[in-house]
Amino acid sequence: MRGFLEYVPGSSLLHRMNPVTKLACSLLAIFACFLANSLVFLAAVLVVDYVLAARCKLLPQTLGLSKAVASFSLMLAIIALLTTPEGTPIVGLPWGYIGTGSLRAMALVVLRLLACAIPLFLTFYVTKVNDISNALVKVCHVPYRYAFVFTSTVRFIPVFMNDMEGIMEAQTARGVEFDGGLIKRLRLMAPLCVPLLVSSVRKTNSAAIAAEVRGFSLRTRESGHKRYPFAPLDAITFAACVALLVAGVVL
Repeated sequence: MRGFLEYVPGSSLLHRMNPVTKLACSLLAIFACFLANSLVFLAAVLVVDYVLAARCKLLPQTLGLSKAVASFSLMLAIIALLTTPEGTPIVGLPWGYIGTGSLRAMALVVLRLLACAIPLFLTFYVTKVNDISNALVKVCHVPYRYAFVFTSTVRFIPVFMNDMEGIMEAQTARGVEFDGGLIKRLRLMAPLCVPLLVSSVRKTNSAAIAAEVRGFSLRTRESGHKRYPFAPLDAITFAACVALLVAGVVL
């Protein structure tokens, strides 16, 4: 999982857009997918997501994310299958039945989570974290303290994942085998949370001290020198995402 949520340079359509536009469009796409109740609409959004990922040369990373999200959504999909007695009955259950509507609800959960995860995922891959925080401060007038907390959270996710990977590699070198079922892997990984927590606290404390030394408390909206102007491409993309949200509400 090295490189997870780390900026990938490029010159694609998404790379050239304003950071605020990319973040706003990804949120609009997420809202549209949660509001929509149409499998065709969600499938179309998912196809567009993959096309954009291919244009940004991020298709392998996107497919890896899709696999992880699909695995996570499988549990929710099974719950939806067993607790949504709708449509023509197929299999009887003690508390109801599994029908055609149950299968539709199951597919709806998986498609919705996949279509919602990819836009925000692409936003962080095609935008520098510093540009996101600075653009939020300068364009949206978000207090720098809040923007810093948000971007620091995103920045530390790959750091913690790499730390966990290093701890697991050290345990593997000592003879611990992480191969096997999910229950076995969780049982072996649970004790590793303690050294990960200790390492995380140390990194967080060091980052806080470094920020204070660099004058974090003196930072204002005008501190940054970089500007983030809006281009016609941003307006067109934002309008398209608003239309997508309207379509999600209608459907």
